Amino acid sequence: MSSSPLSKKRRVSDSETKTGSNCSSSNSLTTELAHTPANGMAKNGSDAEIDEGLYSRQLYVLGHEAMKRMQCSNVLISGLRGLGVEIAKNVILGGVKSVTLHDQGLAEWRDLSSQFYLREEDLGKNRAEVSQTRLAELNSYVPVVSYSGALTDDYLTQFQVVVLTNSPLEEQQRVGELCHSKGIKLVVADTRGLFGQLFCDFGEDMVVFDTNGEQPLTAMISMITKVCLTLTPVARHGFESGDFVTFTEVQGMTELNGCPPVEIKTLGEFICDTTGFSDYIRGGIVSQVKMPKKISFKSLTTSMAEPEFVLTDFAKFDRPGQLHLGFQALHNFQTKHNRLPKPWCQVDGEELVSLAKEVNSIQTGLAKVEELDDELIKKLAFVAAGDIAPLNAFIGGLAAQEVLKACTGKFMPVMQWLYFDALECLPEDGAEALSPEDCAPRNSRYDSQIAVFGSRLQEELAKQRYFLVGAGAIGCELLKNFAMMGLASGEGEVIVTDMDTIEKSNLNRQFLFRPWDVTKMKSETAAAAVKQMNPSVRITGHQNRVGPDTERVYDDDFFESLHGVANALDNVDARMYMDRRCVYYRKPLLESGTLGTKGNVQVVIPFLTESYSSSQDPPEKSIPICTLKNFPNAIEHTLQWARDEFEGLFKQPAENRTLKLPGAQPLEVLEAVYKSLVTDCPNSWADCVTWARYHWQCQYSNNIRQLLHNFPPDQLTSSGAPFWSGPKRCPHPLEFSTSNDLHMDYVMAAANLFAQSYGLPCSTDRVAVAKILDSLSVPTFVPRSGVKIHVSDQELQSANASVGTVWVYVPVKRDDDSNFHMDFIVAASNLRAENYDIPPADRHKSKLIAGKIIPAIATTTAAVVGLVCLELIKIVQGHKKVESFKNGFMNLALPFFYYDIDWSLWDRFEVKGIKPNGEEMTLREFLDYFKCGLGFCNVSLYDNWVCWVSVMLVSMITGCVGFL
Repeated sequence: MSSSPLSKKRRVSDSETKTGSNCSSSNSLTTELAHTPANGMAKNGSDAEIDEGLYSRQLYVLGHEAMKRMQCSNVLISGLRGLGVEIAKNVILGGVKSVTLHDQGLAEWRDLSSQFYLREEDLGKNRAEVSQTRLAELNSYVPVVSYSGALTDDYLTQFQVVVLTNSPLEEQQRVGELCHSKGIKLVVADTRGLFGQLFCDFGEDMVVFDTNGEQPLTAMISMITKVCLTLTPVARHGFESGDFVTFTEVQGMTELNGCPPVEIKTLGEFICDTTGFSDYIRGGIVSQVKMPKKISFKSLTTSMAEPEFVLTDFAKFDRPGQLHLGFQALHNFQTKHNRLPKPWCQVDGEELVSLAKEVNSIQTGLAKVEELDDELIKKLAFVAAGDIAPLNAFIGGLAAQEVLKACTGKFMPVMQWLYFDALECLPEDGAEALSPEDCAPRNSRYDSQIAVFGSRLQEELAKQRYFLVGAGAIGCELLKNFAMMGLASGEGEVIVTDMDTIEKSNLNRQFLFRPWDVTKMKSETAAAAVKQMNPSVRITGHQNRVGPDTERVYDDDFFESLHGVANALDNVDARMYMDRRCVYYRKPLLESGTLGTKGNVQVVIPFLTESYSSSQDPPEKSIPICTLKNFPNAIEHTLQWARDEFEGLFKQPAENRTLKLPGAQPLEVLEAVYKSLVTDCPNSWADCVTWARYHWQCQYSNNIRQLLHNFPPDQLTSSGAPFWSGPKRCPHPLEFSTSNDLHMDYVMAAANLFAQSYGLPCSTDRVAVAKILDSLSVPTFVPRSGVKIHVSDQELQSANASVGTVWVYVPVKRDDDSNFHMDFIVAASNLRAENYDIPPADRHKSKLIAGKIIPAIATTTAAVVGLVCLELIKIVQGHKKVESFKNGFMNLALPFFYYDIDWSLWDRFEVKGIKPNGEEMTLREFLDYFKCGLGFCNVSLYDNWVCWVSVMLVSMITGCVGFL
């Protein structure tokens, strides 16, 4: 059970193709980092090949080029408290060139609430030095060293990216000016109790190569006139005005082929000026080109006076400006008193308000607020001494993603300030108020959490009995946060179940596992790892799949004893099953998922919120049977065809041979059994090679010749249009050759799989196989007349043939490169692609599509789980108001956040009478109405809101909803 998908159905996206790397660095690291460390960690750099076995899921998020650029970056992370170690963990897992950990402080009791690589025996030791050994184990390709000296200018110039946490404002400004002048990327991150801050400065000439991370669009051309280009299908193509595109395979209007990227407009139809070009005949493909975008950042000092904000919660439009002043006031308070405000101290709260007003009085422009929110600033003072794991996980995930953006130019950075708060986690109105005495430190590992919530919540957390389903990426992050929070650290218990074993590809994001844990059970290994982080936590590992078969284990008594359930699943069916169980037993459910840089959180509270199963995603796009069988036009079609080939040739026949077939069976099933047991039954390895060669001839030569016999290349439809046009690509047969590597790849994979299914010896001797093939005599194919080939699924239905759409899960072991599964699928797909002149896909991309792999990256997982655990705190406190709980959606690539505004189906906006003449409102008038109605005074906040409203409107119009 690994990191779960974003929506309720699995989604996949293409990855970048692997190309070379031109890796250069303006700042070289000194010899302190140039050697291979004593721990044996290998140096990561431009000369290193990317370990696809380790980074496979992350490669589907970033691509090879971005990974190679990241391998050139030396990163400094200053401050190794809870936030710093979270950032370091994510950056190291990402695979940068090197990481230096900097801290001049010693471990204290309050650090143990969130710093998961500190132990009680480490108290009084340097935080960076203690953490270095444990962080270095995360990724053998990333050298990790510690440093406890001063951050001098000379020292800082060794790095491409500098991250400051737990740093005084004066140091932030000094380092910020140096980094800005030297072209060093800077990230400043901070958390204070339930408040978080993030700042980015990537210089005045930052180039972003991919602003959104989405796969470039492609579409087939149906018609081109002198002013208009029509795509196939006619349904929404996804291109937008301002996109750049290129053209290929256009017949007639050949001036378009290979032209430089051109900007297009879409006004209902796809507009491209073709005036003066020759006449269009047919065909053609239009492909989106992602153009580099140059963006400019202001230095920290300048940006403090002229801030731009990224909004994280659309219910709190005014918070960023208020917190921008509040954090500055906190720095002033700390400078004045050499400490933070005491927990829930009214005197310190009043003083922070006064300091914030002083800061505001000297501001101009966007940095100045009309009226300070005194109560908000007081709450900042009350909890500032706290340091809680969930908030560090959220801000740490975001900050680490910004580091990766700085290294790679992949995705749009935060411009430039981001503020976040989770004040809903505090006791609801009417609950007993927190007091300084209840929140005072007591030399406990939970001191920093008690400073925010008091000792009563800590006692309740210790009693909790929670069921965690899944110990993959989300599961590991949840367990880490549970341990830091002290969940089940008393009489409670965490039960985690996962039936999977650890694989190499898990290590890149399931951070509780190490290389020496590969092949061990996930649940047991994860449980042991978190016990090292907090020995007080009571945790039990199971290896059961949740479902009807295990209801004797997870029975009435089991569920009745639980306080709640947290899902960390990778499939919809298991999620819906657990949702039904939680509804039946009336237990809270914490649900979350990730898909690359996208993540979502849903909290299900009995009698208060909708359940997970209450909403459904739109159905997945499926591929018509006729497209798969005869008219593919994209690599996705040929890969699905190859998957079906794999199942039909090597899975179903084996099942038919070994299973007792009940009752009456269709004739085709019995014929298949007879063929499998008699006519095609091999006796030797040579028979398997012969079978593979004949099957190659049938699929890539004979069947194509038959198709062209039925529909010649110059065939016309009844309307006189070319039959082979639009989505129908005219194929051509292939001629087999033992000197063609792809042809031999297919025969080798098919013969070995065929031999395995009959228990015969296998071989990888290509020379010997070539000799067998050269001795074979392949009959000449003669097309047959009267063969009916259906050109649409409608024809199939009319002929009473079985029809539907195909996207069936086949048990392809995608991460095992020794079993010939992916070898066969890649070769079969690319051969069929060659038949139809479709660009082939390399093994990496084929694995993504055919294996239905979920792209994943550690940063998103950390951030999502941080939000999950904030909801857990509310549940344990017994919150009763629906507005206290938050569902969330984020896309770190944009960056975009939707942290539930709490509008429900009962809420509505009255906009009657806005235009007296009765005309309909335009979208701009609609947005302007809300701008005035909601009183936005900050342009950046309004722009963020407009972005959100636009996204939601488009989602409702197109039906692309269902993330939450």
